[in-house]
Amino acid sequence: MTGIGELNEKALHAALKAHYARPEDGQEVPVDGYVVDIVQDGLLLEIQSGNFAAIKTKLNALIQDHSLRLIYPIAREKWLLKLPLEPGGETVRRKSPKRGHVEEVFREMVRIPHLLTHPHFSLEIAFTREEEVRRYAGPHRWRRRGWEIVERRLVNVVGTRRFETAADWAALLPPALPEPFTTQDLAGTLGVNRRLAQQMAYCLRKAGMLRLAGKEGNAHLYKRSRP
Repeated sequence: MTGIGELNEKALHAALKAHYARPEDGQEVPVDGYVVDIVQDGLLLEIQSGNFAAIKTKLNALIQDHSLRLIYPIAREKWLLKLPLEPGGETVRRKSPKRGHVEEVFREMVRIPHLLTHPHFSLEIAFTREEEVRRYAGPHRWRRRGWEIVERRLVNVVGTRRFETAADWAALLPPALPEPFTTQDLAGTLGVNRRLAQQMAYCLRKAGMLRLAGKEGNAHLYKRSRP
């Protein structure tokens, strides 16, 4: 059991590794001083369910001499399991109304935007059905009314989307966007919050797919960068 406030991703990580690894693949392989989840025909597969900052140094080192694919899960469907408050009580299970969407990856890509167009780097989103286990930590936990997440469990992988080139990332920009556009325009067109739209614009600008085109009031204007 993890300590209060800690999230145990081991179950999700292990299940995704079992999903992606083939019998002939190497697992937990030492490469250039790091341990890599899977080595598949010379391609390094690294699974990370969150906090890209924690593996930034590792990724920067490995892509110097190796092709690496980062695998990131986003839950299309999630079931919430609340552990009983007292021993012998019942676990409450309900379906979350939220559905994950591809743009959520930018919450983590803001840590490594320079890798979006690196020739040795690719990213694959694994769209999942998951169970999220929660326990009551007390009223001092203001988020989720005192409940905290302690584990994520994979039910199955329902689809994937791979990003290997700048064109793959640029395809996330909706054709209906005005030119130029603000992050508010981007948020409204995609149906996401403004913060996520800002993170997306930041990453795509750092990767050279967007450029600044002035301001509209206090808001930056962006234009697509042409090849």
